[in-house]
Amino acid sequence: MTKLLNSNLANAPTDLAVLILRIFSGAFIMTHGIPKVKKILSGDLGFGDPIGLGPEVSLVLVAFAEAVCGLLVILGLGTRWATIPLIFAMAVAAFIAHGADPFGTKEKPLLFLVAFIVLLLTGSGRYSLDRKVFGDS
Repeated sequence: MTKLLNSNLANAPTDLAVLILRIFSGAFIMTHGIPKVKKILSGDLGFGDPIGLGPEVSLVLVAFAEAVCGLLVILGLGTRWATIPLIFAMAVAAFIAHGADPFGTKEKPLLFLVAFIVLLLTGSGRYSLDRKVFGDS
C-alpha cells in the first residue's frame, strides 16, 4: 500500500509510464493520420483551412503530424521534436477549428495536446530508440 501512495517519482516506474503514454498516444493519433494520408494519396485534398494556409497545405501538415510524427512518438525516435507538430496540430484543432464548439467536441484534441506536452517535457524515456541511438531520452 505504501508503494501505491508514494509520490516520489524517483521510486516509480516512470520510464514504463512514458513508454505506455508514447505507444498509446502515438497509436491513437495515427488512427486519425492514416486516413488523411490515404485521402491525400487518392487525390482528395479537401480539408479545413483553420489558420489560412490553404486546405491542401493544412491537410498535408496535419497528415504528417498525425501519421509520421505519431509513428516517431511510438518508436521513441526524435520524440521531443516529433511532439512539436503534434502539439501545434492539436492546439489548432482544439482552440481554432473547434474553438466555438462545445467542450465535448474539443475534448479529444485537448487530451492529445496534454499527452504530447507531457512527452515534450519528459522525453522518450529509457525504452526508446532515442536512448539506443543517441544515448539520451
